[in-house]
Amino acid sequence: MTAPTMNGLIHNAVRRDLARLSAALDPWQDGDRARAAGLERAFANVHRELTHHHEGEDEYVWPFLAGTGVAADLLTEMEEEHAAMSAALAGTAGALRTLARTGSGADAAAARTSVEHTRAVVVGHLDHEEEALEPLLRAHEGSAEWRAVTGRLRHRDPRAAGSFFAWLTDGISAGDRAVLRATVPAPVTAVLSRVFGRRYTRGVAPVWRAAVRPPVGG
Repeated sequence: MTAPTMNGLIHNAVRRDLARLSAALDPWQDGDRARAAGLERAFANVHRELTHHHEGEDEYVWPFLAGTGVAADLLTEMEEEHAAMSAALAGTAGALRTLARTGSGADAAAARTSVEHTRAVVVGHLDHEEEALEPLLRAHEGSAEWRAVTGRLRHRDPRAAGSFFAWLTDGISAGDRAVLRATVPAPVTAVLSRVFGRRYTRGVAPVWRAAVRPPVGG
């Protein structure tokens, strides 16, 4: 199996968080608004990271691929899948917002149904993109044109970059960590995560750590 690219590492982090969220919603203690608020915050983080990722693809990657002769129909499919994901993610955000307000078991069940729908839509797109586009992108690795694209994709202020790396590495597999280290020097990742990634490490990571435990009375 071909090792993932940075794009694949981001996809794996998204898959991880959607799986975590689904598991965290079942079982559920009726009325647990504090837990619901934490999960809403954790989902908002992955929602933000995924939106940033896909906006970068829309703005830079698809035009680059179009310029290399990739079929317009395939890129249209990608754009349509992005739109479907955006709608699904918005639906889940709304369901979690309702759950944070009520904490009810019924709303937790509704939120989990929404998460599973979003998970199917998102993972379906990620799989499709990796199968159809990753081989095409690998053919341009090392080219000046592709380096220019990746430079634009990686341009983020230190706080955003720190939050990104703290999120990406939270529960990362050994194989994915090795790929990351081959792409970004480990000291850079560590400094950005620890110094500038506090929004994630203090506000989101504890939610996922707590979510792996059954709720009180569950």
